[in-house]
Amino acid sequence: MLAVGVAILIGMVSMSLWLVQVNNRYSQETAELRRFRAAVLDVLTTMQDIETGQRGYLLTNNRDYLGPYEEALRDLPQRQSRLFDLLKEEEQYKQSLSGLRQAIDAKLAETRETIDLQRSGRITEAVEVVRNNDGKRFMNEIRIILSDLQSDTDDRLRIIVADQLGAANTLRWVTVGGAFAILIVVGGSIFLVFTYVRALNRSREDVGELNRHLEERVEERTRDLRRANQEIQRFAYIVTHDLRAPLVNIMGFLSEFDTSLKPVTRYVLADGESLPEDVIREARLAVEEDIPEAIGFIRSSTRKMDQLINAILKISRDGQRKLQPEKVDIETLLSSLSETVRHQINANGGEIEVDTPKLTIVTDRISLDQILGNLFDNAVKYQMPGRPLRLTARAYPAGRGAICIEVADNGRGIGEQDLERVFELFRRAGSQDQPGEGIGLAHVRSLIRNLGGDIKVESKLGEGSTFVLLMPSDLRRVTKESEK
Repeated sequence: MLAVGVAILIGMVSMSLWLVQVNNRYSQETAELRRFRAAVLDVLTTMQDIETGQRGYLLTNNRDYLGPYEEALRDLPQRQSRLFDLLKEEEQYKQSLSGLRQAIDAKLAETRETIDLQRSGRITEAVEVVRNNDGKRFMNEIRIILSDLQSDTDDRLRIIVADQLGAANTLRWVTVGGAFAILIVVGGSIFLVFTYVRALNRSREDVGELNRHLEERVEERTRDLRRANQEIQRFAYIVTHDLRAPLVNIMGFLSEFDTSLKPVTRYVLADGESLPEDVIREARLAVEEDIPEAIGFIRSSTRKMDQLINAILKISRDGQRKLQPEKVDIETLLSSLSETVRHQINANGGEIEVDTPKLTIVTDRISLDQILGNLFDNAVKYQMPGRPLRLTARAYPAGRGAICIEVADNGRGIGEQDLERVFELFRRAGSQDQPGEGIGLAHVRSLIRNLGGDIKVESKLGEGSTFVLLMPSDLRRVTKESEK
């Protein structure tokens, strides 16, 4: 019996050693696949940086956009070479790599051509090259090939993980079987071995859970950085375009003002000297029409610049105010806000409805109040003429650690082409029959993003709109993670 127990023990040890070797091989393969996956993402990211730099320079004619473009060009050969070296022994990828190399070369040629045309002042020709959509087609080919490579890698990773789990399961059963055999021989030893195996499995699960959370955080931070970069680009466009327009108007009318002053000056400084009738007529025309018109246009342009500057300052202050997390009863907040607009809605035969369960979240009450208040006011402001307004607000849990708030109306609606534009600063959609500066929804998006959430809109022209707010149920977790 002892000999049988010893033989089983030796067999269990041998099987465990073999499984360890198998797991080591799987780990090596996993590391290799992760290096390949990283190489694929590096090439894709580099090509996207090249395309972004190209578009930024073509749109703005700002050479600052060529910095990331040129840096990406310098990095591309090394990253491309690393990817190709990892796959040079794989026969099944030779055709894909050949197509990838051709697409990259074609995209780089198109990119260099447009930038060279832009640099030489041939902007129209550069734009025409872009409109041919060759660059877009080449980029799509690159994305498709790299996506296929990534999908193959992910499939192989899933297979390896499944094999690892199978090996671990086999190891578990071998250990359990051996445990009963060893229990007959040396009961105490088998308990320690079994305990060790369970601890090992628990550690592996903990490591896997930590890796999953780490990847989620990396993806979230990447999205935040991308979104912040887009906001910076949008503000740069506003400063360089929207503020420049009234400034150019002021300069033009100052020139006209100066021209109008010449006959007036000649008339005033005549000192009793007889002047030709046409000079006198020009002086009177300048005083009565030209100069007041120029002053009016200059005043209008300065007022526009003041509005733009104040709007920019308002948006910038959203990120400067220190958030104050506190418990907020969503039902109470929505009901309170609905009462502020109920009279306006009921006066025209409309109705407002709040549909939400008992929900309590931790967030900045002032910011959330401003967000929902803006959405309610917009619904009243842009209701469909001749149709009673029906406004509905509802809230519900949206997965782990998040809630969703929907504000729906049957108002004018928004055209499909304007769904994203309405969130841009100084951009308005539809009929401009209501006063406004085009900062309301931009302000709303800035506030909700400061709370760690986001906003989207679903709408049909003439039928109504639904604004969807997705935000964390506890702002403190968001602020703690951002501080790390």
